[in-house]
Amino acid sequence: MEIKKGDLVTRKSYNHDTVFKVLNIQNGVYYLKGVDVRLYADSPLLDLEKVIVEADKEDYTERVRDCLLLDRDEFFYLPGKILHFDGDADYLNRCLDFYDKTGVKAVGKNVKESDLPNCIGRYLVEYKPDIVIITGHDAYFKKKGNEHDSKNYQNSLNFIKSVRAARNYESSHEKLIIIAGACQSNYEEIIKAGANYASSPKRVNIHALDPAIIAVAVALTKRNEEIDLLELLERTKYGRDGMGGIMGNGVMYVGYPRQ
Repeated sequence: MEIKKGDLVTRKSYNHDTVFKVLNIQNGVYYLKGVDVRLYADSPLLDLEKVIVEADKEDYTERVRDCLLLDRDEFFYLPGKILHFDGDADYLNRCLDFYDKTGVKAVGKNVKESDLPNCIGRYLVEYKPDIVIITGHDAYFKKKGNEHDSKNYQNSLNFIKSVRAARNYESSHEKLIIIAGACQSNYEEIIKAGANYASSPKRVNIHALDPAIIAVAVALTKRNEEIDLLELLERTKYGRDGMGGIMGNGVMYVGYPRQ
């Protein structure tokens, strides 16, 4: 079976659990990127099976549909503004499309994970968001050692540094909501660094839209309304295994009267 660059495949050794796109082929090694899951991998040809599927067709706006049902007869609403940093341009564009469908204002920046700690501050000053997302790709390398050591991850340390830089800009967890992490990220250390929400409590892979789902729900929840944390996490693709966080309120202003 011929498998070439751009084809969609699954891995036999992982029971075909994830659909990948073939990014490159070098010296018999196939380099892969998850179609829906924020994951890079490599594989020999013998472990791959070609599939004919497209990206996840679920309408993820349904996961925040209740947040979109606002009383527009008498009141007006100012949802929170999102600044989304993503190390992957494809996933970023997918998230921006999701924001557009939900009517939430968002700015996206494709920034390499290792570069973000040094530039996030100036972007925060420029855009003054209510919510910032720090994501891209990550992985926990078990062979390197303990899961609590951020050095044993692909990008967790970069996410932690970026969160700390964002907290230097705004120390209040109420004034700036930070959502950080990617697949298998060091959840505990990202939360300790100052994130409101982070991945991944069970070191599982997360869906490309998981951080965006949380951001939209927070953006469309009133400032005086406490968010049901457990219910919020269940809106994401992989629930509390993939995302976790701290309790808090939404960031949306409500005004009256509507003209």
